[in-house]
Amino acid sequence: MKEPQEKSVRTLRVGEQVRHILSEILQRGDVHDETLASHMVSVTEVRMSPDLRHATVFVKPLLGKDEEAVLKALRTNTAYLQREVAHRVKMKYAARLKFLADESFDEGHHIDTLLRDPHVARDLETDD
Repeated sequence: MKEPQEKSVRTLRVGEQVRHILSEILQRGDVHDETLASHMVSVTEVRMSPDLRHATVFVKPLLGKDEEAVLKALRTNTAYLQREVAHRVKMKYAARLKFLADESFDEGHHIDTLLRDPHVARDLETDD
């Protein structure tokens, strides 16, 4: 029986592989969709389920523009993207893709804004 750590390394490796493949497909414009053709989309992370049958794909359009339209276009073209990933990644099963907006940039910006607030900055200063 495999150690849980080995499984997580495998899921991370496969997730990174799927991320690269999706990034390449979107960058080359292989998906025939007007919305995707007119937006640069970053695939920021892919989280695989432990059985590698499901992949949650986090994406962010450049400058965060038209996020909902981009997500809709990706979801509309999911079948094509799943087929392409299945052809390029040698796995027993083709992973089902689920596209979500990557909110980590927004959270990071919010935290940065809070830290720059004069009241918070005052509390963070150290007395030497």
